[in-house]
Amino acid sequence: MCNNLLQYAHVYAWGREHGRTVISMRFSYKYPYFHICHTRLTSFPLYLYAKYMAALGLLPTASFKRADCDHAQLEKMMLTHRHIVVSGWNVRFYDLFLKYRSEICDLFRILPQYTEPVRRQMQTAEKGAEASTLLRLGVHIRRGDYAQWLDGRYFYDNETYIRHINRFAELHPQADIHVYLSTNDPSVRVADYQAHCPHVCIHHLQGNAPGDLFMLSRCHYLIGPPSTFSLVAAMYEDIPLYRMDTANAEAMTPDSFKRFDYWFRRII
Repeated sequence: MCNNLLQYAHVYAWGREHGRTVISMRFSYKYPYFHICHTRLTSFPLYLYAKYMAALGLLPTASFKRADCDHAQLEKMMLTHRHIVVSGWNVRFYDLFLKYRSEICDLFRILPQYTEPVRRQMQTAEKGAEASTLLRLGVHIRRGDYAQWLDGRYFYDNETYIRHINRFAELHPQADIHVYLSTNDPSVRVADYQAHCPHVCIHHLQGNAPGDLFMLSRCHYLIGPPSTFSLVAAMYEDIPLYRMDTANAEAMTPDSFKRFDYWFRRII
């Protein structure tokens, strides 16, 4: 979902800079959680039209599928044709993305039916907490496909995440830390984490993808392995993110939490 979001946003930003209208094909029928899904030109008929016109060769396609593609030549192609399909994960217009980031965040504003239940759950979880000392840490526990991706390099066990949570608590000894877990692993249990993290309050709202994305976006700090899910969560409010490139929790320092524009250019 978030790979698709970032891919479209790069092209949207390019279109804004060059006075072109950019229609999202993927969000016309999939991931109906965002404001963009209900805008005028984001529709399933337009998706089908573009898909089959491109398949028949009646619409040109600028394909950014290869990492070593000729970016300049493909952009020239985009400028030459009035109507064109842009595809591929390697389309990148970093500076333009950052220039139009506020518009992108608004386009991908999560709809209230997904955010309001989470907002109420978080308020209940933090009932009685002092606003002056409250510190929310979002922890993205990525499992599932990460068992195979890059030979499981970032498929961390519970003990690794627990060490990172405790390390964060060490860095913020005066804070009332509330930890929000987001995971695609149904075996994760709050009690297991709480038993080994005595200095924080652990919460697992067990929400869906848009709900968890919103939950993470409401935290003050984020930690997790390389993933566009936590990256997009950081994008909305420019939340400091610590990317767990290593299982060593001692690598986490105050300076290792970076803002969105830093990690955005370093996607793995």
